[in-house]
Amino acid sequence: MRMMAKLGAAALMGSALLLAGCGGPSVERVDANQEIALTDRWNDEDSRLVAKEMMQDMLTFPWLSRYKMSTEDARRPTVVIHSIRNKTSEHIPSETFINDIKRELLRSGEVDFVVSGDERDEVREERRDQELNASSETQAQMGQETGANFALSGSINSFVDQLDDTRVTSYQVDMKLIDMTTNREVWNGQKKIKKVMSR
Repeated sequence: MRMMAKLGAAALMGSALLLAGCGGPSVERVDANQEIALTDRWNDEDSRLVAKEMMQDMLTFPWLSRYKMSTEDARRPTVVIHSIRNKTSEHIPSETFINDIKRELLRSGEVDFVVSGDERDEVREERRDQELNASSETQAQMGQETGANFALSGSINSFVDQLDDTRVTSYQVDMKLIDMTTNREVWNGQKKIKKVMSR
């Protein structure tokens, strides 16, 4: 009787393993730089390529050379990112796109960044804490922040056109750079992406 029970349990376990092996998902590691487009939605490769192309374009405009000529030591301009608004109907992680923009500009060595929003508030809170708790030799001083010379902002829009089993999704990214002193718009850039998906 025990032998029959053991054989029955072994058969059930074998069947379960066989079913799990046949119907379960398959996962494999791939190169993080490899684009895998399963849909026509905005993805990490779109974010990276748009950031790279738009920031390269921004750095070719005359505002940069004019700023350097206007300073005695030809120092780099400081940029703050105000906002990148997602106006599409899908979820686009704007923070990822902002980080791609920052990496492109920092890699160029042409500009410096200052943080904004919640990040800036957190740094200020840390500075206040240091004022109370850190030694005077090591604490970061209040009132020593670097002001931004230029503010970068933009938006992501999308347009969808569909006929039968074919859908075309177009993305349009618009960005502008504003001189913080004069409110002049010194750069305006636009990048479009079009994707076709057939079922």
